[in-house]
Amino acid sequence: MSTAVLVAQHLPYLRRFARALTGTQAEGDDLVARLLEALLADQAPFPTDISPKLALYRAFVRTRRDAGLWSKSGDSPPGQSKAEARLKAMTPFSREAFLLTTVEEFSIADAARILECTPAQARALVDQAGREIAEQVATDVLIIEDEPMIAIDIEAIVESLGHRVHGIARTHDESVALFKSGSPGLVLADIQLADGSSGLEAVNELLKLREVPVIFITSFPERLLTGERPEPTFLLTKPYQPETVRATISQALFFDERPHSAG
Repeated sequence: MSTAVLVAQHLPYLRRFARALTGTQAEGDDLVARLLEALLADQAPFPTDISPKLALYRAFVRTRRDAGLWSKSGDSPPGQSKAEARLKAMTPFSREAFLLTTVEEFSIADAARILECTPAQARALVDQAGREIAEQVATDVLIIEDEPMIAIDIEAIVESLGHRVHGIARTHDESVALFKSGSPGLVLADIQLADGSSGLEAVNELLKLREVPVIFITSFPERLLTGERPEPTFLLTKPYQPETVRATISQALFFDERPHSAG
């Protein structure tokens, strides 16, 4: 099967990645076109030890790096979104890792195959991206969690990225009181709380006061994925992996266009 046939179905996704990586559709498409021309002329290596989609992304990243085609920093063009401006401020390798694992939804293992590094190195790049994002959008975080050890662990994860913990609530009433006492820019919430109350109901009440991104971390995802109400954008299942929590926090804040609290 020809290279063209192997990669054709993946080109729309590569164009999305290239556009996010460069900041403009025109520049992204130009890079994709250069890669395709090189592949068709057998001037760029196409890996055969991984799936065609991973091979296409690896070839794109390798070609872009070899050519030194890094997006230049500078003034943001008119109409650029906050997310695009944040991407531009990130270092190139962490930007690649962040986009591969968030926008493109590759696993850490697959991102490592694309970037030609170890999973540990890919994970470190994603964590670096989280810290770079926090430098731009550091915010106060409200944790709604009734299990003390889990709350402490989540607190450490939040602070490792450079964000601040506004408070830890164990009940519905504590959640509302803490939320009203400051300006949290992110909420991390369980759905089953200490007094038998619902974290989901608490979050719904908070969102009536002010819209903020919410990440649910729960042992009962089926209670949220019912199809009967708007389902959460960010949902993690216990037991969670710390790197997944860090990446999700970064993603939630990165793509949020609302202003964040300054602390």
